[in-house]
Parts: sequence; structure tokens; C-alpha cells
Amino acid sequence: MAIVSRKVSDLSNKEAPDKEFVVVVVRQHPSLDEPKALDVLTAEATKFVEVDDLVMLEVQQPDGTKRDVVMQLAEFNKLAPNMEEVLKNARKTRGRVPGTRVGNGNGNG
Repeated sequence: MAIVSRKVSDLSNKEAPDKEFVVVVVRQHPSLDEPKALDVLTAEATKFVEVDDLVMLEVQQPDGTKRDVVMQLAEFNKLAPNMEEVLKNARKTRGRVPGTRVGNGNGNG
């Protein structure tokens, strides 16, 4: 008796050798609550079209909830007349807030 393993595309159910497959990770989808991986034939993967000039944002609400937003770069740039300057002067997401300094709290700093 022999055990035979075969790989089929999650999209088309077509069988092919391992070397003809790519893995596509679906990171966000309305039907999902966690990322999922699809085994897809390389020829089928050409149907996934890359969209250029996207801005990926994380919106943090006052209550601590977060949501991810994707926008076209041109639409994002319209939000401020000088968006390039706004981004250049924006604070970083890590480290201390600008204008603060390290000290021991007793004024001897």
C-alpha cells in the first residue's frame, strides 16, 4: 500500500506539482476574523492585481479601538494643503513625545 499526496488549488481545485504553487495570505476580509492562507497556482496568482499609490492608515479612537483604512494617495494628500510638510513634522509612533525629557521627577534632571 502507498500513500499518495496531491496538491490542488484552493481557487480552481486544479492539481499541480508543489513548485507551481504560491501561498496567498488574506490578511483582512469582511468574512474573516483572522488571516487565512490559500494555496494558489502561479498562473492564478496573476489575477491578483497590485494597486499602486495606496496609503495604509490605522485610526485610533478615543476609546482605544483601532481600525485599518486604505486610501488612494491622491485622496489622502487632499486632506491637507501641505500634506508632505504635515507628514514631515508629525511625531513618531515610538519613543518619547517631542519636547519631553528624561529626569527623575525632582527637578534635578
